[in-house]
Amino acid sequence: MIAILGTGKMGEALLSGLLRAGFKPGDILATVRRGERAQALRETYGVRTVSNSEAAKTADTLILAVKPQDMAALLAEIAPYVPADRLVISAAAGITTAFVEQRLGVDVPVVRVMSNTPIRFDEAMSVISAGAHAGEEHLQLTENLLKPVGKVLRIPESQQDAATALSGSGPAYFFYLVEAMVDAGILLGMPRAAALDMVTQSIVGAAIMLRDSGEHPVILREAVTSPGGTTIAAIAELERHSVRAAFLAAIEAARDRGRELASG
Repeated sequence: MIAILGTGKMGEALLSGLLRAGFKPGDILATVRRGERAQALRETYGVRTVSNSEAAKTADTLILAVKPQDMAALLAEIAPYVPADRLVISAAAGITTAFVEQRLGVDVPVVRVMSNTPIRFDEAMSVISAGAHAGEEHLQLTENLLKPVGKVLRIPESQQDAATALSGSGPAYFFYLVEAMVDAGILLGMPRAAALDMVTQSIVGAAIMLRDSGEHPVILREAVTSPGGTTIAAIAELERHSVRAAFLAAIEAARDRGRELASG
């Protein structure tokens, strides 16, 4: 039995992914704050909605999907009901495994996960790290839950804040770039729908090419960049505006904000 505690957007995306992967509605419990939200989940997915304490008592695996600022309160609520043989998967940005372990008060295996919104389309990037009491079997179980909805990578927990900034927030940077490119197409006289189609397919094609070719992105970019051509003119303008440096600073800021959320 798996329980998703805090079935918001990310929790619901994981819930739907587990069902697509072959889990039955009866295998999954969900917890939410609002009654109307609980009813919507029951009607849409057929899962049972319960209280946090009941989920902690009943499920073998607990997925904590609340917001970082709500994690301490959730752990205080469920701590009396979590024995040492539960697997606890924490999916909140910035929350360390030590934070969870200390508040549960037992030697419970904790695995920290950061995923992202393409989980809705089974194309998530999920990174996982083991806590002090989590072993290989707990990492494998977590991987088995997440592999049906995307790619899974194990990293040291010291890199989790960076991963949150890079891949957790990564889709937002991508959508921001698409928005800017579509606006550029409109500026150049393209209808919005046509510009969006062109930009979307170009970026999807480029992403698949990058993933499947095995080539370094520099090599792929250079293949498009002819001497004295249009692409190098565009890249020179991006460099003039320090776009590369802006991305570096933005992702660093995201990492720092994740740390602030966890500490505050």
